[in-house]
Amino acid sequence: MKYENARDVLPGELLLEIQKYAAGKLLYIPSGDDKRAWGEASGYREQLMKRNRMIRNKYAHGITVSELADEYFLSLDSIKRILYSRRIASSDLPYSPTVASAVRYASAGLFEEWIQCYLLLTRQADSGFHDFLKEETLFFGVVMFPLRLIQRAGNGDGANLAANCSQEDPVPDRPPLLIHYSAGKFYCTVQQELLASLKQRRVNAYPSIIALRGNADYRRFNAHFGSIFIYVNEG
Repeated sequence: MKYENARDVLPGELLLEIQKYAAGKLLYIPSGDDKRAWGEASGYREQLMKRNRMIRNKYAHGITVSELADEYFLSLDSIKRILYSRRIASSDLPYSPTVASAVRYASAGLFEEWIQCYLLLTRQADSGFHDFLKEETLFFGVVMFPLRLIQRAGNGDGANLAANCSQEDPVPDRPPLLIHYSAGKFYCTVQQELLASLKQRRVNAYPSIIALRGNADYRRFNAHFGSIFIYVNEG
Protein backbone atom coordinates (compact mmCIF):
# COMPACT_ATOMS: atom_id res chain seq x y z
CA MET A 1 0.00 0.00 0.00
CA LYS A 2 1.31 3.45 -0.91
CA TYR A 3 1.73 5.85 2.00
CA GLU A 4 0.52 9.42 1.75
CA ASN A 5 1.77 12.41 3.73
CA ALA A 6 -1.14 13.47 5.93
CA ARG A 7 -0.16 17.10 5.34
CA ASP A 8 -0.97 16.61 1.65
CA VAL A 9 -4.33 14.91 2.29
CA LEU A 10 -5.96 16.37 5.41
CA PRO A 11 -7.11 19.93 6.15
CA GLY A 12 -4.74 21.78 8.47
CA GLU A 13 -7.14 21.94 11.45
CA LEU A 14 -7.89 18.22 11.22
CA LEU A 15 -4.18 17.40 10.95
CA LEU A 16 -3.43 19.36 14.13
CA GLU A 17 -6.22 17.52 15.95
CA ILE A 18 -4.93 14.10 14.87
CA GLN A 19 -1.36 15.04 15.92
CA LYS A 20 -2.60 15.45 19.49
CA TYR A 21 -3.44 11.74 19.64
CA ALA A 22 -1.19 10.00 17.14
CA ALA A 23 1.79 12.14 16.20
CA GLY A 24 4.43 10.04 14.46
CA LYS A 25 2.26 6.89 14.36
CA LEU A 26 1.13 4.93 11.33
CA LEU A 27 -2.66 4.93 11.11
CA TYR A 28 -5.04 2.79 9.08
CA ILE A 29 -8.21 4.65 8.13
CA PRO A 30 -11.10 2.36 7.07
CA SER A 31 -13.04 3.29 3.95
CA GLY A 32 -16.36 3.82 5.72
CA ASP A 33 -19.92 2.49 5.55
CA ASP A 34 -20.04 2.45 1.74
CA LYS A 35 -17.42 -0.28 1.54
CA ARG A 36 -18.76 -3.24 -0.43
CA ALA A 37 -18.97 -6.71 0.98
CA TRP A 38 -16.73 -9.46 -0.35
CA GLY A 39 -17.54 -10.39 -3.93
CA GLU A 40 -20.05 -7.62 -4.56
CA ALA A 41 -17.91 -5.62 -6.95
CA SER A 42 -17.17 -8.59 -9.20
CA GLY A 43 -20.62 -10.14 -8.95
CA TYR A 44 -19.11 -13.41 -7.69
CA ARG A 45 -21.08 -13.32 -4.47
CA GLU A 46 -24.36 -13.02 -6.37
CA GLN A 47 -23.35 -15.93 -8.61
CA LEU A 48 -22.72 -18.09 -5.56
CA MET A 49 -26.07 -17.14 -4.05
CA LYS A 50 -27.85 -18.11 -7.27
CA ARG A 51 -25.97 -21.40 -7.47
CA ASN A 52 -26.71 -22.27 -3.84
CA ARG A 53 -30.37 -21.36 -4.23
CA MET A 54 -30.65 -23.68 -7.23
CA ILE A 55 -28.90 -26.46 -5.31
CA ARG A 56 -31.39 -26.17 -2.45
CA ASN A 57 -34.34 -26.10 -4.83
CA LYS A 58 -33.12 -29.18 -6.69
CA TYR A 59 -32.56 -31.07 -3.45
CA ALA A 60 -36.06 -30.17 -2.29
CA HIS A 61 -37.39 -31.69 -5.51
CA GLY A 62 -35.70 -35.05 -5.19
CA ILE A 63 -32.17 -34.67 -6.57
CA THR A 64 -29.72 -36.42 -4.25
CA VAL A 65 -26.63 -35.00 -2.55
CA SER A 66 -24.40 -37.24 -4.68
CA GLU A 67 -26.06 -36.10 -7.90
CA LEU A 68 -25.69 -32.45 -6.90
CA ALA A 69 -22.02 -32.97 -6.04
CA ASP A 70 -21.39 -34.47 -9.48
CA GLU A 71 -23.34 -31.77 -11.30
CA TYR A 72 -21.65 -28.83 -9.57
CA PHE A 73 -18.20 -30.42 -9.13
CA LEU A 74 -18.35 -30.02 -5.36
CA SER A 75 -17.60 -32.40 -2.52
CA LEU A 76 -20.40 -34.09 -0.60
CA ASP A 77 -19.51 -32.03 2.46
CA SER A 78 -19.73 -28.79 0.47
CA ILE A 79 -23.19 -29.68 -0.81
CA LYS A 80 -24.31 -30.55 2.72
CA ARG A 81 -23.02 -27.23 4.05
CA ILE A 82 -25.03 -25.41 1.38
CA LEU A 83 -28.15 -27.43 2.13
CA TYR A 84 -28.03 -27.24 5.91
CA SER A 85 -26.48 -23.83 6.47
CA ARG A 86 -28.30 -21.71 9.02
CA ARG A 87 -27.10 -18.56 7.29
CA ILE A 88 -29.47 -18.69 4.35
CA ALA A 89 -30.05 -15.27 2.81
CA SER A 90 -33.44 -13.70 3.34
CA SER A 91 -33.79 -13.47 -0.45
CA ASP A 92 -33.67 -17.27 -0.73
CA LEU A 93 -37.09 -18.49 -1.76
CA PRO A 94 -38.36 -22.05 -1.87
CA TYR A 95 -39.48 -22.92 -5.38
CA SER A 96 -42.87 -24.39 -6.20
CA PRO A 97 -44.60 -24.67 -9.61
CA THR A 98 -47.30 -22.15 -8.74
CA VAL A 99 -48.40 -18.64 -9.66
CA ALA A 100 -47.73 -17.50 -6.09
CA SER A 101 -44.14 -18.77 -6.19
CA ALA A 102 -43.50 -17.12 -9.58
CA VAL A 103 -44.81 -13.80 -8.27
CA ARG A 104 -42.60 -14.00 -5.16
CA TYR A 105 -39.53 -14.69 -7.30
CA ALA A 106 -40.44 -11.82 -9.63
CA SER A 107 -40.87 -9.44 -6.68
CA ALA A 108 -37.40 -10.44 -5.43
CA GLY A 109 -35.82 -9.79 -8.84
CA LEU A 110 -35.31 -13.53 -9.43
CA PHE A 111 -37.77 -13.97 -12.26
CA GLU A 112 -35.54 -15.93 -14.63
CA GLU A 113 -34.48 -18.25 -11.81
CA TRP A 114 -38.09 -19.30 -11.26
CA ILE A 115 -38.43 -20.08 -14.97
CA GLN A 116 -35.25 -22.17 -14.88
CA CYS A 117 -36.55 -24.09 -11.87
CA TYR A 118 -39.89 -24.68 -13.56
CA LEU A 119 -38.34 -25.99 -16.75
CA LEU A 120 -35.63 -28.06 -15.04
CA LEU A 121 -37.55 -29.44 -12.07
CA THR A 122 -41.19 -29.52 -13.17
CA ARG A 123 -41.34 -29.72 -16.97
CA GLN A 124 -38.30 -31.90 -17.54
CA ALA A 125 -39.75 -33.73 -20.55
CA ASP A 126 -40.85 -30.66 -22.51
CA SER A 127 -38.58 -29.30 -25.22
CA GLY A 128 -40.66 -26.55 -26.86
CA PHE A 129 -39.97 -23.78 -24.41
CA HIS A 130 -36.43 -25.06 -23.74
CA ASP A 131 -35.64 -24.57 -27.43
CA PHE A 132 -37.05 -21.07 -27.34
CA LEU A 133 -34.82 -20.19 -24.38
CA LYS A 134 -31.59 -21.22 -26.10
CA GLU A 135 -31.16 -17.66 -27.37
CA GLU A 136 -31.15 -14.48 -25.32
CA THR A 137 -34.72 -13.95 -24.14
CA LEU A 138 -36.63 -11.10 -22.50
CA PHE A 139 -39.35 -12.06 -20.03
CA PHE A 140 -42.47 -10.02 -19.32
CA GLY A 141 -44.75 -10.92 -16.43
CA VAL A 142 -46.29 -12.32 -14.29
CA VAL A 143 -49.31 -10.60 -15.91
CA MET A 144 -53.00 -11.28 -16.42
CA PHE A 145 -53.11 -12.42 -20.02
CA PRO A 146 -56.32 -12.58 -22.14
CA LEU A 147 -56.46 -16.14 -23.44
CA ARG A 148 -58.21 -15.01 -26.61
CA LEU A 149 -54.92 -13.54 -27.80
CA ILE A 150 -53.12 -16.88 -27.96
CA GLN A 151 -52.26 -17.86 -31.56
CA ARG A 152 -53.75 -14.65 -32.86
CA ALA A 153 -51.93 -11.80 -34.56
CA GLY A 154 -50.86 -9.19 -32.07
CA ASN A 155 -51.30 -6.24 -34.42
CA GLY A 156 -54.10 -4.50 -32.55
CA ASP A 157 -53.60 -1.38 -30.53
CA GLY A 158 -54.46 -3.12 -27.25
CA ALA A 159 -57.73 -1.26 -26.77
CA ASN A 160 -60.11 -2.74 -24.22
CA LEU A 161 -57.57 -5.34 -23.10
CA ALA A 162 -57.64 -3.97 -19.59
CA ALA A 163 -61.26 -5.03 -19.22
CA ASN A 164 -60.23 -8.65 -19.78
CA CYS A 165 -57.20 -8.45 -17.49
CA SER A 166 -58.94 -8.28 -14.13
CA GLN A 167 -57.55 -10.74 -11.59
CA GLU A 168 -60.55 -13.07 -11.80
CA ASP A 169 -60.55 -16.72 -10.85
CA PRO A 170 -57.10 -16.75 -9.20
CA VAL A 171 -55.45 -20.18 -9.05
CA PRO A 172 -52.31 -19.77 -6.88
CA ASP A 173 -51.79 -23.54 -6.71
CA ARG A 174 -51.29 -23.82 -10.48
CA PRO A 175 -48.35 -22.55 -12.55
CA PRO A 176 -48.56 -19.48 -14.76
CA LEU A 177 -48.84 -20.03 -18.49
CA LEU A 178 -45.58 -19.79 -20.41
CA ILE A 179 -46.31 -17.85 -23.58
CA HIS A 180 -43.89 -16.72 -26.23
CA TYR A 181 -44.42 -13.82 -28.59
CA SER A 182 -43.01 -14.11 -32.09
CA ALA A 183 -43.72 -12.22 -35.32
CA GLY A 184 -46.78 -10.56 -33.84
CA LYS A 185 -48.39 -13.72 -32.45
CA PHE A 186 -48.70 -15.35 -29.04
CA TYR A 187 -48.06 -19.08 -28.66
CA CYS A 188 -48.52 -21.51 -25.79
CA THR A 189 -46.66 -24.67 -26.79
CA VAL A 190 -45.67 -26.18 -23.44
CA GLN A 191 -48.84 -26.25 -21.33
CA GLN A 192 -51.57 -27.30 -23.74
CA GLU A 193 -53.33 -29.30 -21.03
CA LEU A 194 -53.52 -26.29 -18.69
CA LEU A 195 -54.65 -24.02 -21.52
CA ALA A 196 -57.40 -26.48 -22.53
CA SER A 197 -58.59 -26.67 -18.92
CA LEU A 198 -58.77 -22.90 -18.63
CA LYS A 199 -60.69 -22.54 -21.89
CA GLN A 200 -63.08 -25.26 -20.83
CA ARG A 201 -63.80 -23.29 -17.66
CA ARG A 202 -64.22 -20.16 -19.81
CA VAL A 203 -61.49 -18.27 -18.00
CA ASN A 204 -60.94 -14.95 -19.77
CA ALA A 205 -57.55 -14.01 -18.37
CA TYR A 206 -54.91 -16.01 -16.54
CA PRO A 207 -51.50 -15.24 -14.91
CA SER A 208 -48.86 -15.70 -17.58
CA ILE A 209 -45.19 -15.17 -18.36
CA ILE A 210 -44.46 -13.79 -21.81
CA ALA A 211 -41.10 -14.44 -23.47
CA LEU A 212 -39.79 -12.68 -26.54
CA ARG A 213 -36.48 -12.22 -28.29
CA GLY A 214 -35.04 -10.08 -31.02
CA ASN A 215 -35.25 -6.32 -31.47
CA ALA A 216 -38.12 -6.46 -33.97
CA ASP A 217 -40.38 -8.49 -31.68
CA TYR A 218 -39.43 -6.35 -28.71
CA ARG A 219 -40.35 -3.11 -30.50
CA ARG A 220 -43.61 -4.58 -31.84
CA PHE A 221 -44.62 -5.98 -28.45
CA ASN A 222 -43.71 -2.79 -26.60
CA ALA A 223 -45.68 -0.65 -29.04
CA HIS A 224 -48.88 -2.68 -28.86
CA PHE A 225 -48.86 -4.34 -25.44
CA GLY A 226 -46.06 -2.89 -23.31
CA SER A 227 -48.29 -0.82 -21.02
CA ILE A 228 -51.52 -2.83 -21.27
CA PHE A 229 -51.13 -5.94 -19.15
CA ILE A 230 -51.80 -5.87 -15.41
CA TYR A 231 -49.15 -7.41 -13.17
CA VAL A 232 -50.15 -10.02 -10.61
CA ASN A 233 -49.18 -8.92 -7.11
CA GLU A 234 -48.28 -10.99 -4.08
CA GLY A 235 -51.25 -11.98 -1.97
